[in-house]
Amino acid sequence: MAKNYYDILGVGKDANDEQLKKAYRSLAKKYHPDLNPNNAEAAEKLKEVNEAYEVLSNKEKRSNYDNYGDPNGAAGFGGGSGGGFSGFGGFEDLFGSMFSGFGGFGGRSNRSMRQDGADIEVKMNLSFVEAAFGVKKNINLNRNEVCEACNGTGAKSASSVTTCHRCGGSGVVQNVQNTMFGRMATQTVCPECNGKGKIIKEKCPNCSGVGLTRKNRNIEINIPGGVDTNQVITLRGQGEAGLNGGETGDMHIIINVARHNTLTRQGFNVYAEVPITFTESILGTKIKVGGINESIEITVTEFSQTGDKITVKGKGTKVLNKNSYGDLIVTLVVELPKSLDRAQKLLIEKLDADLKESQYTKKKQYNDKIK
Repeated sequence: MAKNYYDILGVGKDANDEQLKKAYRSLAKKYHPDLNPNNAEAAEKLKEVNEAYEVLSNKEKRSNYDNYGDPNGAAGFGGGSGGGFSGFGGFEDLFGSMFSGFGGFGGRSNRSMRQDGADIEVKMNLSFVEAAFGVKKNINLNRNEVCEACNGTGAKSASSVTTCHRCGGSGVVQNVQNTMFGRMATQTVCPECNGKGKIIKEKCPNCSGVGLTRKNRNIEINIPGGVDTNQVITLRGQGEAGLNGGETGDMHIIINVARHNTLTRQGFNVYAEVPITFTESILGTKIKVGGINESIEITVTEFSQTGDKITVKGKGTKVLNKNSYGDLIVTLVVELPKSLDRAQKLLIEKLDADLKESQYTKKKQYNDKIK
């Protein structure tokens, strides 16, 4: 094979249609003439990328290429139903969907090379409380926006723009050659206008003809209550501006929630392990438990055991996009004293002597099993 189309697109031989399309879109944007003005190397790279995708996106050509090293099969470029590159098929459709047409491909003309703007990714740290109940946050960033002076045309004025004389406004030029294999037609980006179909005589002084300017923006974001770590909030149209009328990208906010000192979270419920004394567990009491942002009084009933759970309704986080809340679930942990003085030990010994085995349910059940 003269060229390895898989290597050009950066995919494996087992790549499916979606993977091919994704790789092609990425490379087509990377080597786009508007981002690489007067760059012959980028233009050549784009040509290779176009050629690779045109072959690999066509099942018949891909099969021929894989089996014979030639997209037209064992017969080569001459004759046969697959001869030549005169018809870009799936490539034309994909490139048209990305840039509203690569003017002139497949007979389509007078369409500008639109390029959609890139998405912006922002990582946002939130406190446990902010994530639980929602918060307003400000994001400060620099992004490409449509030049206000020329409205994205890149021209100083409307009279500064003329139709490209070489491609007639199509953005591409076609070459037909007679070879030993037959006639071969190829279409390439017009080198005169870099595929735009227009020539700008006087560039906009504000953006130097690019059509975009870099702006610093402070954006206020409403973070809804109930978000959690690794969730993504997408703001449509808040990314980088597109070129030549392309769609503006989106902003993706990736959430990271800080740990809480005493609480853990599962879904919209929050959990707390709360120690109580052995006397509190025997006699019962009321205790204070730390909630998300408040202190909550709960009742510990007599003879509570380690592992017993008490649910406090509606004291969890807000349920995402709903007017309801999860619960606070308290797990009791009975704590024994680490030391006793002599008098205290005597009291415990007297109490132990008064207690009967039947009052210790689990201990009695265990002893009955091992008898």
